[in-house]
Amino acid sequence: MLDLADAHTAVSNLSGKRILVTGGTTGIGRAIAVLLASEGARLHVCGRTPEHLADAVGRLNEVGAGAGTTVDLAEQGAPERYVKAATEWLGGLDVAVINAAIPAEGLSDMSDSDLRYAIATNFTAYLTSAHAAVEAIGEAGGDIVLIGSVSSHILGPGSTVYAGIKAGIAGFAEALRRELGPKNIRVTLVEPALTQSDMHYPDKDADAQKEMVRNDKMLRSEDIAVAVYYALTQPRRAVVQTVVVAPRISEE
Repeated sequence: MLDLADAHTAVSNLSGKRILVTGGTTGIGRAIAVLLASEGARLHVCGRTPEHLADAVGRLNEVGAGAGTTVDLAEQGAPERYVKAATEWLGGLDVAVINAAIPAEGLSDMSDSDLRYAIATNFTAYLTSAHAAVEAIGEAGGDIVLIGSVSSHILGPGSTVYAGIKAGIAGFAEALRRELGPKNIRVTLVEPALTQSDMHYPDKDADAQKEMVRNDKMLRSEDIAVAVYYALTQPRRAVVQTVVVAPRISEE
């Protein structure tokens, strides 16, 4: 029998894993949920609109098993309530993928209410979702995956709010990784570059985005899902700290 002990490392099987994905009804979050469900995990997702939720949950149950709920994570206490509801449906929690985010304009182009809403959704809800997930995962251990953005490194005049928030997420992820490692919870930061999403409307409509994907200038959401899958399937002794996924031909 051929000995391949030095050719492979043991990988983790996702079958039966209990996973929640915030913002898991559209775009990158939906792609992550679908891939993980297809690998045998049980998924619970949330989103802000019933029609997107119905579409996502329908697809999850075509490839595996899943459920979800509509929620606005910017509302005070909403992340904690969502994590609690998802954990109850899943029967526990092994993995939390914290992904829900909205676009933001430059600081001087935003109203005070829009600015506060963006911060509540893109930053405060990330931290409070992670806090609730740590408690739900408990001593058994598990994973927290934070979806960041290369916007934290590529700074422009219209990216002040979004880039500032994502830079904060990057710092949070690094510190949280060190805090939770001894507690058997791995923390991974995935930073996508330009990826197909309705977040790019109206500057780049659906047809324009498809053309960019064909020309290898834009990623598909599924490309980011594969990065998350890779991080989650590594042996428990290994943590994939940060993954940056960018188009082969980058205009940024």
